[in-house]
Amino acid sequence: MLRRPVELKNYTSTQFADTLKRHNLRQSVGRTGICYDNAMAESFFAALKNECVHRTQYPTQAHAHRDIARYIELRYNSRRRHSGLDYKTPQQVHNEYHERQFAA
Repeated sequence: MLRRPVELKNYTSTQFADTLKRHNLRQSVGRTGICYDNAMAESFFAALKNECVHRTQYPTQAHAHRDIARYIELRYNSRRRHSGLDYKTPQQVHNEYHERQFAA
């Protein structure tokens, strides 16, 4: 059963940091006034909207979920190269990371 995440008002709060820690996630918030923290996420969502969502009318929410998941897994992660990833695909970077972990 999926549980909805607890809504937090302050993403730098102790409660938020503790939740991330429990799930072994790293917080992507830098120093105050640094605008680059979300650049990769914003780039991803811009690509998703321009290449997929804005070109499609979804009859149901389930259809949207399937189509967006398909876009992420089959197009974005496996074929689309990213300047922020040294012009590699997310899948290539993921594979290289696991190869380094396995070799260590």
